[in-house]
Amino acid sequence: MRFVRTLPALLLAGAVALAVALPAVGADEKADKKAQRLKMKEEAAKKAAEDAKKAEEAKQAAQAKEAADAAKAAAEAKKAADARKAALAVSKLDSAGIAKLIDAEVGKKLAAEKVEPSPVCSDADFLRRVYLDFTGVIPSADKAKAFLDDKSPGKRAKLIDELLADPNYGRKHADIWLAKLYPRDSDNRFLTAEKFYAWIQDQFNANTPWDQLVTSLVTATGTVDEHPETTFFLANRSIDKLTDAVSQHFLGVRLSCAQCHNHPFTATKQNEYWAMAAFFSKVSAEKPKNTNKGGDNSQLGVHEGKGPTKAKDFFPESAKKVSAKFLGGPEPKLSDAEPYRPVLAKWMTDAANPYFAKAMVNRTWAQLFGNGIVDPVDDLIEKNAPSHPALLDALAKQFAAGGYDVKALFRGIALSDTYQRSAKPNGSNKGDAQLFSHAAVKQMSGEQLYDSLQLVIGTDKDSGKKVQNTTTKQPMTKRTSFALFYLAGAEETDPTEYEAGIPQMLKQLNANNSRLIAAAKSLTSGMKADAAVEKLYLITLARRPTTDETKRLTEYVSQNPTDGYADVLWALLNSSEFVMIR
Repeated sequence: MRFVRTLPALLLAGAVALAVALPAVGADEKADKKAQRLKMKEEAAKKAAEDAKKAEEAKQAAQAKEAADAAKAAAEAKKAADARKAALAVSKLDSAGIAKLIDAEVGKKLAAEKVEPSPVCSDADFLRRVYLDFTGVIPSADKAKAFLDDKSPGKRAKLIDELLADPNYGRKHADIWLAKLYPRDSDNRFLTAEKFYAWIQDQFNANTPWDQLVTSLVTATGTVDEHPETTFFLANRSIDKLTDAVSQHFLGVRLSCAQCHNHPFTATKQNEYWAMAAFFSKVSAEKPKNTNKGGDNSQLGVHEGKGPTKAKDFFPESAKKVSAKFLGGPEPKLSDAEPYRPVLAKWMTDAANPYFAKAMVNRTWAQLFGNGIVDPVDDLIEKNAPSHPALLDALAKQFAAGGYDVKALFRGIALSDTYQRSAKPNGSNKGDAQLFSHAAVKQMSGEQLYDSLQLVIGTDKDSGKKVQNTTTKQPMTKRTSFALFYLAGAEETDPTEYEAGIPQMLKQLNANNSRLIAAAKSLTSGMKADAAVEKLYLITLARRPTTDETKRLTEYVSQNPTDGYADVLWALLNSSEFVMIR
C-alpha cells in the first residue's frame, strides 16, 4: 500500500524533471543548428570565393588566349602584308627580261653541275615546236616556207606574237583545262561541255588575267546558258570533288589523301582538308537531266545559300564539320548570310599566296618543256623540292607583279634560249632530265594529232558531227572521241613518254586512204617532183627534205606515178617525226 501511494509522487517528480530538462535540450539543438548554418555559410562563402577565383582565372585565360590569337592574327597579317609587299615590290621585267632571267638561272645550275647545254635549235624545229605548243597544230606549208625563207633577226619573236594572237591559242588551252575541270564520267553523261569549252577558249584568247579567270570559276553562280563557267560546279557535284579540283589545279597541291585520314607523306591533316572544303559547303548545283527524255540542261543553275547545302550525295560519309580555314593560313571571319567562295578566291589570288602564282608558272613550264620545275606539277610540297627554286620563285613574283598576264608568261619563256634549245643531246647532257640542258622530245596529244592530220589531208566533213563514245557513253564530236581514243583510258598522258598502243597505231596506219590520196593529189598538182616532195615535207614536218631524201623520193614517185605521192605522204604521216614534237 505504501508503494502504491508513492507512484503518483514519482510520476509527478519525473514530469517536473522532464520539464526542467527540456529547455536545456532545446537550447543545445538551437546551438547545433546555428553552428551548422554558420558552417554552411562559411562553406558557401569559400565555394563562392573559389568559383570567383576560377572565373577570374578563366577570364584571364580567355583574355590571354584572345590576346595570343590577336597577336597571332596580327603576325599572320603582317607576314601576309610583308609577302604581298615583297611580291609587288619586284622590278617588273618585260618578256625579254624574263627570258634573260630564265637563261641566267638555268645557266647557273648547268655550270654548277658541269653540264654543257645543247645549242639553239634550227628554225624548222623551232617553228614546229612553237606552233604545236602555242596553237596545238602544225603550220601550213605556206607558213613554214615563209618562215624558213625569212632572214630577219627578229622573226622568232615576231612568230611568237603572231601565235599568241591566233584563235587556236585559246583552243589549245581549252583542250588542256576542260580535261582538268570537266571529268568525263557517267555522272556527267547528260552534261554538255560546249559552252564551257568556248568560255575557256575566249578567256585565254582575250588574255583574261589568271586571277580573274580563276575567281570567275571558283565563285561561278547562275545558269549554264548565262554563265558557262558554272559547268565546273555542275561537273563536280560533291564537296570533295570541288576541294580536290581547286587545290590541285589552281594551288598545285594534292589534298585528296587527307580526305579520310591525316596525309601519310605531308603535314596536311584531315581537319585541314575539311577546313578548305568548308568554303564550298553552301554550294548547290542542280543535277543534269536526261536529254534523251527532253531535259534542258542549258538552264541548270548553281547558287550559294545561307547554310549547308542539302543536296543528295554532296557530302561524303567521311565529311567532317569544321570551320573554314585557308590551307596553311588563318581562319577567316565568315558570315552565314554572305557567300564563302569569294573569300576563298580573294585569298587564293592574292599576290602573297604561297601557292597560286607558283602553281600556274610551274604548269606553264611543264606544258612547254614536258616537265615542271616541280614535278609532278600538282605536288608543290616541301618534300618535293623544285629543280630551280630561285627561278620558280622569281617567275612567280614576276607573274603576280605583272597582273597574272598568261600571254606575257608564255612569251617570256618562249623567247629564252632555254626553250629554244635543240632536242639533240650532246655527250655532256644526254642523261639530263631535270636541268633543261636540251629540249625534251614530246608526243602529240590526241587533239594535236587530229588537228594536224586535218590540216594535211583536209577537214573531215563530219568532224563536227556528234558520235556516241563507246567508253563514256557520251555524245561527242569526232575530234573529242579521237583524242580520248589516244588517251587509251588514261586521264592524261606523260608528254615525254610515247604511250600509244597497238590500237592507236593501227588507227593511224589505216587512215582513210581515199582522203589521203585526194590530199596528195591536191597538194602536188602541177608541180615538179622535187618541188612536190618539198611541199609534202613542209606541210607535215615543217622542214625541207635533205638532199638524200629528195633524191630517193623523186626516184620513187617517178617509178610510181599513180600513187607515189600518196605513198610518200602516208609514210610521212606515220613517221615518228610527225607525231613527236622536237
